[in-house]
Amino acid sequence: MDTSTSPAVASDPAALLAAAPHRPLFLAGTVAVLLTMTWWTLELASLRFGWARWPQPTVPPVWGHAVLIQYGLFPLFMFGFLMTTFPRWMDGPSVPPVRYLPVAGGVLGGYVLGTLGLLGQPTLLKLGLVLMLAGYLAGVGTLAQVMAKATDRNKHGWSCLAAFGVGTLGLAAFVVWLFDPALPAALGWLSVKLGTFGFLLPVYFTVCHRMLPFFSKNMVAGYVMWRPVWSLPVVWALLLAHVLLDWAALPQWLWVCDLPLAAVFALHWLMWKPWRCLRPGLLAVLHIAFAWLPLAFVLYSVQDLAFALRGEHVLGLAPLHALAIGFFGSMLVAMVTRVTHGHSGRPLQMHPVPWLCFALLQLVAFVRIRAELGGDRYLWLVIAGAGWLLAFLPWVLRSAWIYLTPRTDGRPG
Repeated sequence: MDTSTSPAVASDPAALLAAAPHRPLFLAGTVAVLLTMTWWTLELASLRFGWARWPQPTVPPVWGHAVLIQYGLFPLFMFGFLMTTFPRWMDGPSVPPVRYLPVAGGVLGGYVLGTLGLLGQPTLLKLGLVLMLAGYLAGVGTLAQVMAKATDRNKHGWSCLAAFGVGTLGLAAFVVWLFDPALPAALGWLSVKLGTFGFLLPVYFTVCHRMLPFFSKNMVAGYVMWRPVWSLPVVWALLLAHVLLDWAALPQWLWVCDLPLAAVFALHWLMWKPWRCLRPGLLAVLHIAFAWLPLAFVLYSVQDLAFALRGEHVLGLAPLHALAIGFFGSMLVAMVTRVTHGHSGRPLQMHPVPWLCFALLQLVAFVRIRAELGGDRYLWLVIAGAGWLLAFLPWVLRSAWIYLTPRTDGRPG
């Protein structure tokens, strides 16, 4: 049987893009990585340098930034990953192009419109988020269909599907608030919090719980996988409790959730033995990226305890950005590079371009944390935003080229 890519497909970028779920969705994600961060960096620069003519969004700028990043940028990669791996995880049917192409088009198209809408164009913002929500409904429906037809409906599949359900509700809540200004602003705020703690973090942790031990076992001789059955439900319960306490205006009790989360995440990092996983580099970056997760919740716990004892938010948004840039951003580069190399016939090694992106992103995370510790805060924020763009641009260009060209081994997909 001939499993090579046909000449017609190899010469047609559109056909190549439709050849596997990760291609269009990861390509869309690479666009999103740069688009909204370009707007956000310019928005921060306008505040720092007093650009009076820079158009302002009709929603709080930080909410616009958070919603598009959390419900647009990261989920494009997450949809691409899960539409590729869901059938393999659970022995289910593969996802056809007719199901994943509308997801890529809907979420990316809405993301682009939404970003333009942040330039003082509320109609475009509304249309963009509605289109994104339509992409979500198509994508979650597709994942649910794979789950329904699978023969091994396991905990990792259920956890990811539940998180995407929460994410869909969170995005819908923001859309409803956007269309009805009479609704309390707390609805929009809840959407932002659900995006972090009810959507992105459960998906990321679930994928790490399944894949980091698996990748490590495949690459390290004598490695024993550790996947405790208790940790997914415990993490889910603590994250939802965090959201509820925050929404109920009880920040003095957040340490009750965040301290155990720090302990659980630190335990996983230690039990996954990162010191044994320093070679190859493509495995090392996964473990380095995961180290940001317990660190972020240590910072959250310090802040929670300071507020409970003295009523002070001592670290500002430093814990959030240790999580968002340090963990979400670094793990995105590590995991997407791993999948991209594996599904394009390339060696499972870190190329210099992903190494550069990953290393610079560590610096960006530290710069963003530094911005919360005093001095010219907005200048540090502008530097961090520009650093994100500088870190990702070469990685985006290389990745986009891979998604638009045939596999190096001539196989389809």
